[in-house]
Amino acid sequence: MARRIWATLIPQPRLTDEHGQKVESAARAAGVDPQTFTDNVAADFADMAKRMNISNDDFIRTTEARHKRSCQAIWQKLVEAGAIYLGAYEGWYAVRDEAFYDADETSLKPDGTRVAIASGAAVEWVVEPSYFFKLSAFQDKLLAHYEAHPDFIAPTAKRNEILSFVKGGLNDLSVSRTSFSWGIPVPGDAAHVMYVWLDALVNYITACGYPDVNAERFQKYWPANVHLVGKEIIRFHAVYWPAFLMAAGLPLPKKVFSHGWWTVEGEKMSKSLGNFIDVRPLVDEFGLDAVRFFLLREVPFGGDGDFSRKSLIMRLNVELANDLGNLAQRTLSFIAKNAGSVVPPRGALHEADHALLATAAALPDKVRDALDRLAFHEALEDVWKLIRNANAYIDHQAPWALKKTDTERMNTVLRVLLEAIRTVGILLQAFMPDSMAVLLDQLGVAVDARRIAALETPMVEGATLPPPAGIFPRYIEKVA
Repeated sequence: MARRIWATLIPQPRLTDEHGQKVESAARAAGVDPQTFTDNVAADFADMAKRMNISNDDFIRTTEARHKRSCQAIWQKLVEAGAIYLGAYEGWYAVRDEAFYDADETSLKPDGTRVAIASGAAVEWVVEPSYFFKLSAFQDKLLAHYEAHPDFIAPTAKRNEILSFVKGGLNDLSVSRTSFSWGIPVPGDAAHVMYVWLDALVNYITACGYPDVNAERFQKYWPANVHLVGKEIIRFHAVYWPAFLMAAGLPLPKKVFSHGWWTVEGEKMSKSLGNFIDVRPLVDEFGLDAVRFFLLREVPFGGDGDFSRKSLIMRLNVELANDLGNLAQRTLSFIAKNAGSVVPPRGALHEADHALLATAAALPDKVRDALDRLAFHEALEDVWKLIRNANAYIDHQAPWALKKTDTERMNTVLRVLLEAIRTVGILLQAFMPDSMAVLLDQLGVAVDARRIAALETPMVEGATLPPPAGIFPRYIEKVA
């Protein structure tokens, strides 16, 4: 059962698509009915989101009554548009992918098994009655949309892949099955259930209240700003989904962004190899925010990446414990011991002060631009440039030496450091919310002053700071 994440400004639902032959077969193998099977899997996904502190405004399942209504309503729209017709399907189908493949998209393995070239999933020859969606009629419309909206598909490599696929010619798409029953019945023909991908994709507008297009929720939140999808399902989201929406007379999402896959120590995750990574034990061992940080920091979003325990520990110790943790700890500890545990006054600024404060002031726009482009690694690198600059600044300004010769200058240096650290804490909330809440508490930043706009207001001179405490302890590998 695949899961896709839909990201827009708000709402942000978690989606589980629970129908299809693959799910029905898996339930049978597990010795339970499909509903029980999907209930268990959905609960696991919900737990995963909770454990990773991923916020969502809704949790949508394709087995819900509201989604059935939504799917059957859009089916009727497609019928009314003349985009659906009854025929018979004959061709290659991969149960694992829930996808149809042309002959040139498959290959024969030495053992005689035919597989989909793209995914390696086994395919089987299927012959059965089927309703078809007139996908071929939307080739020119899709190409026109891609041209008019060059940022509709990202990254560029995936855009080029989709352009090549569509320009190569589109065949009409089978959108119903009769060989199994675990799905949403086709309106007026209960012998057919809807193709799982039509069912699953409609989930996005189910979240906004479809078929009530006049509802406040739909009017406010559709079309989505961006769909975030795995690279193996980009075709469904960038070809089939826009065509369905066009046929139904509904607006298209503004962007479809394809992310890559994680390998483990250089090898693809595989149950047979036993190298599948469950993030929950990682969270238990390393801490939630450290794991979130690593996953967004290690690899340029959109590309493939390799997970290694060594890299995780290095990021935690070098960037979190040493760079950020040490910067905050030595600044706040020094203030507690030598500046009365209050936000110190700021005197005349030197060139080095102006330089660090200018870097901090420019950072929100840089981070916002990177996040708009879904370049999470760039946003974090920009923040870390400020952190590294602040560490260099405190070393060069040496407030411990100024304490003996110039307390006014010492206070100014400490105040500049606090402003830089506050900027870091506010901007990193989206990546490490729990840890940054602790940091901002130690900086004396009120909860209602933790938005980016609040950075335009200086910290309150003389405000009392609580006792400092370490946020990111160094990880020491246990010796067996």
